[in-house]
Amino acid sequence: MACGLLNLCVYETNKRFRIKSVELGTLKWTLNGAVLLFICFMMLWNKEYQEHDLVTSSVTTKVKGVALASIPEMGLVVWDVVDHSGLAQGKNSFFVATNVIVTKNQKQGKCPEVAPWGLCKTDKDCQKGFSDQQSHGVQTGPCVKFDVLKKTCEVSAWCPVENRKSPPRPALLASAENFTVLVKNNIRFPAFNYIRRNILPEMTDKDLKGCLYNRYTNPFCPVFRLGDIVHEAKERFSDMAVEGGVIGIQIDWNCDLNRFFHSCLPKYSFRRLDEKESNRTLYPGLNFRFARYSTINGVEHRTLFKVYGIRFDVMVFGKAGKFSIIQLIIYIGSTLSYYALTTVFIDWLIGTNCYSRKAKHNYSEKQCESVQDQKYLLCVSFVDEEQLRVVKMSRNKRLQETKPLSQHQWKGNLGDMRALLGVLQSEQNINALIQNGQCNEFKAATALSTEHSGLVTDMPLLEISSSRCPDWCQCGCCHSSASFLEQLCCRKSKGRCITTSSLFPALVLTRSILEIALLYVAPLAEQHKDDQLRQQAYAQYIKWRFGDFTPMDAVPVIPSCCVWRIREQYPSPDGKYSGIIFG
Repeated sequence: MACGLLNLCVYETNKRFRIKSVELGTLKWTLNGAVLLFICFMMLWNKEYQEHDLVTSSVTTKVKGVALASIPEMGLVVWDVVDHSGLAQGKNSFFVATNVIVTKNQKQGKCPEVAPWGLCKTDKDCQKGFSDQQSHGVQTGPCVKFDVLKKTCEVSAWCPVENRKSPPRPALLASAENFTVLVKNNIRFPAFNYIRRNILPEMTDKDLKGCLYNRYTNPFCPVFRLGDIVHEAKERFSDMAVEGGVIGIQIDWNCDLNRFFHSCLPKYSFRRLDEKESNRTLYPGLNFRFARYSTINGVEHRTLFKVYGIRFDVMVFGKAGKFSIIQLIIYIGSTLSYYALTTVFIDWLIGTNCYSRKAKHNYSEKQCESVQDQKYLLCVSFVDEEQLRVVKMSRNKRLQETKPLSQHQWKGNLGDMRALLGVLQSEQNINALIQNGQCNEFKAATALSTEHSGLVTDMPLLEISSSRCPDWCQCGCCHSSASFLEQLCCRKSKGRCITTSSLFPALVLTRSILEIALLYVAPLAEQHKDDQLRQQAYAQYIKWRFGDFTPMDAVPVIPSCCVWRIREQYPSPDGKYSGIIFG
């Protein structure tokens, strides 16, 4: 339990690389500056630093205007507010009559149905008590004369029934274009407890009675001329008045409630909401019926009005904002990810041919570290090559002939090896050895360590013929082996064996060197056996030829010639060796 809790107390962070390049540095700060400008622009434009609330509102309207209309059935008739606007009031809307069809002196009785719905030839074509959606009354049974050419079923209805179906052109109440309407809109933003109306505080009664809305000269006046509303909706009032329609009056409240930038004013816009083309629309426009009743000689009469007109729907939209430190922090936090676009773009640029191949290779090597199972990757060092090879382990191909997956530069520490050799000889002799160039390999020597002594162990003992070397051997000192993984020479091409170098016995075989190395690990050890010295010699060779770290955590493999030279110096008492062990 304690171990599990301690594992939680760990902090991890991503590894970062610094590329010293004027071009990439300039590009980075240019892109970061562009991202910063975009973030600031969007923050100020959309006011992302504010907390927002949606509007709640109520609307009332008052229409004013009088029209004198010449109605065929009635003559000259004055239509005031009660007549043309007091008929169909809805929520947040008002109606203004623009055209009318009048049927006078109707009373309850029996009369012919209107053609073509009630056409008949005989009484058998009429069904007593029948009516449908198109009927003006209930059929009584007889088939009676409608006009000179037609006969229709008799109905019990308000007679005479309404006959005319198409509205008059031009509209009888076209003068309604000059009517005015006062729109009173009260709004509230509950989150901020803010209340306002479209009749602004600075307006006086005189201003209100004398003003008329105009988009350019008086955009905040709440009094509108109906003709101007229809015109702003890109329609002609005279055309729309014939059959009627629906116009939307939109009021937008976009308010900034901050003290120093306070702004909360209405903005009006207009549009037609219904389909206007009669030839493409069934039942176009807008109309309804109402009647005025009277009693003459004890008999009830009525006058039927089919009224066409324009309904105006007032729609209110709005949003208010006020500065909020929480919203600002949330916005900043959500936009920090935009800076990753700079990294993504530059990484893409380096990874393409738009940048130098050398920089691409170096950056890829630093940024991406490949890690694979040690059981499958081996590291090989040839004395006639400057770089280390990483190869994939194969059970059916000689290690000497395996193609490298990658090649890496050798890295070591000459100072530690020089100090180790100083045990046997003076510093002056060591410097002379280096300066005289007796052994180029000495410059590749590194500090002794036994950390890798378990990576490569012994090869199996085989009887060989000294007069014949394996065909894969290039130095003439290797021994045969049945395992493809052990068929490795110290050279890639023909030449001198590394075991003949004067530095090989000094670094790898000298007993005093190996004992000192073992004492460095176990200072109080009194005696070292040949098995310990042999394993330390393996580790010494690995540090010498492979450096401080093997690339990609690959397992270093010692050439056959070097393995057998070490075994000759420090043999196993029973003559048995375990060979290469992985994992």
